[in-house]
Amino acid sequence: MSAQNPVRTLNAEVARKIAAGEVIDRPNAVVRELIDNAIDSGATQINVEITGGGIEKIRVIDDGCGLTKEDLQNCARPHATSKISTEVDLMNLSTLGFRGEALASIAAVARLSITSGGYKMRASITEDHIVESVAVTKGTIVQSEGLFENFPARRQFLKRPATEGLMCRNTFIEKAVSRPDIAFRFISDGETKLDLPAGQTLRDRFIDSNRYEYDKNLFYEVKGAAPGKNPEWSFSVITGEPAVSRSNKKDIFIYVNGRRIQEYSLVQAVEYGGQGFFPNGTYPIALVYITIDPKLVDFNIHPAKKEARFYDISDLHHGLSSSLRTFYHNYTYQNFVNDKPADSPSSPYERHITYKAPQVHDLRSKFMPSSHTSSSYSDTAALAEQAMQSFSKEFTEPQIQSEKQTVRYIGPALGTFLLAEKNNSLYIIDQHAVHERILFDKIMNSQGGRQQLLIPYKIRTESKSQDSQLEKLKERLTQIGFETIKKDDGYWEITSIPERWTGTEYDFRSLIFVKNVEPEQIIRSIAAMTACKAAVKDGYVLDDETAARLVEQAFTLEDPHCPHGRPIYTVLSRKQLFELVKRT
Repeated sequence: MSAQNPVRTLNAEVARKIAAGEVIDRPNAVVRELIDNAIDSGATQINVEITGGGIEKIRVIDDGCGLTKEDLQNCARPHATSKISTEVDLMNLSTLGFRGEALASIAAVARLSITSGGYKMRASITEDHIVESVAVTKGTIVQSEGLFENFPARRQFLKRPATEGLMCRNTFIEKAVSRPDIAFRFISDGETKLDLPAGQTLRDRFIDSNRYEYDKNLFYEVKGAAPGKNPEWSFSVITGEPAVSRSNKKDIFIYVNGRRIQEYSLVQAVEYGGQGFFPNGTYPIALVYITIDPKLVDFNIHPAKKEARFYDISDLHHGLSSSLRTFYHNYTYQNFVNDKPADSPSSPYERHITYKAPQVHDLRSKFMPSSHTSSSYSDTAALAEQAMQSFSKEFTEPQIQSEKQTVRYIGPALGTFLLAEKNNSLYIIDQHAVHERILFDKIMNSQGGRQQLLIPYKIRTESKSQDSQLEKLKERLTQIGFETIKKDDGYWEITSIPERWTGTEYDFRSLIFVKNVEPEQIIRSIAAMTACKAAVKDGYVLDDETAARLVEQAFTLEDPHCPHGRPIYTVLSRKQLFELVKRT
């Protein structure tokens, strides 16, 4: 540096405030760290009290193991912790806190006091902590007051107390959800906002904490685990039926070993699991609670422990998306394929399903070359032309035998819908959606065509984890048309691609290694795009014979949704119609 700006060591107070800023950026960060410590103490009851949005005061009371006088003298020092002692411990964490930064960071930016075991400690960042005797209390009381009073530059960036208080409440909920065995109470400005009893089920704790407007009976628990007697990972997902949805992904929560983390690939796995069951632009509500061998995940990559690094996430990603896809499919099949009128009660779906490792031969019929593959479906134009030829006999024959029920085609409506009568109910059928689903199923059941590459894709993996990932996916990739050959460690070649694939080598790498897309989802995406382009559009007038055949086909579909998740029909029962016209 220049003589005017020499390099120098910061004084201890400034250095601690800078370090504290990485951990404590606003009141909810104090709530987060103190609840983590309370949970680690073995508490069965945790109360969180805030005043002025947590800026004025935050108090966390627990009935855990408490602290000794010596603990109180040391606990708010930088890097003071009882939870690890060597770097090896970082890869075998069983506690939420571990770095020894939380209390020291709070002490650097607020007035911190801790009462436990008959002593009270008032923290100081410039002198020794003051420890004095008080009445013996069970557990620990930690209090933070005047956040950022000694750090005006940071305090001016805080929001209004009501907004900061809402963030504190959301952090409280985030922590309470993961431990339904512990009682949690949240009090803001003297008013109890949430009171959650101990011993709840994970489903009830999730719903009660977030106060969803849906009936609890619309939520289910889906469980899964890696193969083997001692699985490296397992999960439990609380999710709603496809009618329970949101317009964004904010209500997909990922927890790993009790911590909520931001993990794009696992949120994506939930999204893939619901693909085709949720209409465009909507997403599931889901709590994903994962337990994994600590040696396979590293939490020591973010100051606030909001992120994690996995050794190999591909199997977990596949297990999660496959289990959810099975659930949504089974739920949809149970409630729609039986053609129950909208006002009929549905049979409850079994609340638990278990993921099993996928059997390769189960997928073979869908993705291996088939004698039924027709060259007339090799491109979108040909597919559209054939689809509009009044449904050839081969195309329109029902693939699923349904019960003998009278279906009467009534006629078209509004240039978009086909009206039909069945079982004393009126069906309003979306002609594009049903045709799209028929074409999609046809394409998916005739996969296997591939084209050889004159110049193979050359894929260089960046780690052993990526190498392992390609090894595991090799057979499934082959089934959908990607022939993979391992040439050497870290070097692969792709010699063929699916016949409808229009991507590049870069796209392939991004889908597999960055987005963690399942091989079957690649082919599904291609089929959905092809079917959508070829299906009859809104405003296209079908002749009566073609329309009647399309209606008949609608009632043989295993899944009554278009590939993008929209329902292919709406049902109005006779009773509902009578109610609409005020007829008794």
